[in-house]
Amino acid sequence: MKDHALVACENRENAAITVYYDGACPLCRAELSHYARRDREGRLGLVDVSQEGANLPEGLGPEEAKARFHVLTPDAQLTSGAAAFAEVWRQVPGWKWAARIARVPGVLPVLELAYRGFLKIRPQMVGAFKRLSRS
Repeated sequence: MKDHALVACENRENAAITVYYDGACPLCRAELSHYARRDREGRLGLVDVSQEGANLPEGLGPEEAKARFHVLTPDAQLTSGAAAFAEVWRQVPGWKWAARIARVPGVLPVLELAYRGFLKIRPQMVGAFKRLSRS
């Protein structure tokens, strides 16, 4: 069952950015739910790429979309990974400090390395998250 905040942000047409996330991943849902609850200005439009027929931008396939976090920016640029998170942080109240840090020269490549490391252990973290959630 999806969080009400996620549902409220889905397929928002006038959003500043469109966020493509894996709704089948409980960690992804939890994080995006956090951002969605803070998004009182309607800046995020969310697309759950795990749903059949998800509206994906040209050049982004379903498997690629599930494997990595993506954002479509206002200037129609598709970003992914740490750069995509920085775009979300720019839009969400309470996270603009993280966006400013990400703009410091040299920081975004380090965040990207950390994100790639996370992707390698994501399946184990999802399993642990599911087990803890059932407790």
